[in-house]
Amino acid sequence: MKALLLGMLGVYRYAVSPLLGRNCRFHPSCSEYAVEAVERHGAMRGGWLAFKRVGRCHPFHPGGYDPVP
Repeated sequence: MKALLLGMLGVYRYAVSPLLGRNCRFHPSCSEYAVEAVERHGAMRGGWLAFKRVGRCHPFHPGGYDPVP
């Protein structure tokens, strides 16, 4: 499961993300955060942390530095 998630994130980061530009309001970017969260915490918890992070990525959130716990 972990390898599948990392593979999907890799495809997104190298095929889709360049087309969208650098719009992330967080550092590290949401995709970098997701990869680090899945590598550090595994598929379930890392996927949940990434899901919560993407949920905070909207125009009304100030963004900023938000490392993986």
